[in-house]
Amino acid sequence: MRFLENSNFDFIGKRKTAYIISVTLLVVGLASMIVRQFNLGVDFKGGTEIVVGFQSPVDVAKVRSAVASQNISGQIKEYGSPREIILTTDFSGDLNELQASLSRVLTRDFTDNPHEILRIDAVGPSIADDLKWSALQAVFGALAMILIYVGIRFEFKFAAAGVMAIFHDVLVVAGLFSLLGGAFSFMPLEVDQSTIAAFLTIVGYSITDTVVVYDRIRENIKVRRNDSYEKIFNDSINETLSRTIITALTTLLTVVVLFIFAGPTIRSFAFGIGIGIVIGTYSSIFVAASVVLDWQLRSNAKFKLRG
Repeated sequence: MRFLENSNFDFIGKRKTAYIISVTLLVVGLASMIVRQFNLGVDFKGGTEIVVGFQSPVDVAKVRSAVASQNISGQIKEYGSPREIILTTDFSGDLNELQASLSRVLTRDFTDNPHEILRIDAVGPSIADDLKWSALQAVFGALAMILIYVGIRFEFKFAAAGVMAIFHDVLVVAGLFSLLGGAFSFMPLEVDQSTIAAFLTIVGYSITDTVVVYDRIRENIKVRRNDSYEKIFNDSINETLSRTIITALTTLLTVVVLFIFAGPTIRSFAFGIGIGIVIGTYSSIFVAASVVLDWQLRSNAKFKLRG
């Protein structure tokens, strides 16, 4: 038996409410991005990150005090577990000297709790600027290619609405990263290269889901010439609802497992993908198809669909 085989939800009838929800999310997110900006990782702001593991749980406040006594400036937080801490600093000098100073003070003040340097990442300011520019090029390049692909396969209204839905998804997730950046010690929600990979994954997932809905709309428009566009669009969304929800849930389960068990270095990526799946599923139902419908109703013209 198929899941939600005969669903008949009035998605199109609720599209104005969905528009209000989407606009609210976008305004709050954009306001946060302007005021709070982002908790940038070393990849995009430059500097050095050092992850230190201890044999037993360690008091982060005591580590901060000990490190400050050596004039090592930076932010120190718990990293993944009570036995690990991460030092983030703008230091861009001799890494061996920084590592030696840090090890010396930790050995001196935590003699009964041996430590080990687990990871050191260092990025210079010019490289960080290059990485930020490359990340923007990747995101906008993906959006441009999707606009061309959907425009060729359907028509411009569908392509433009699909890209609008993708912008919606990426901006909502980015706004959440801005709002929650640095809010959780176990999940810093930094924006780094892995976050950009999450955004690109969201772009691909969102348009795939949207194209499935578009395909069904196109098929129904061709064979149901006497029905209103509102009914055709609503029925098409309901007919693809089973596939949409099952795909979202199975993908989301995988991401949840990744988030829980893959460790702190991948949590921001998994969190971004998870929220992107939820928002992408919402937008394929309430944003992409609804924008095409309203655009078509205002233009008072017939669809010229390919294929």
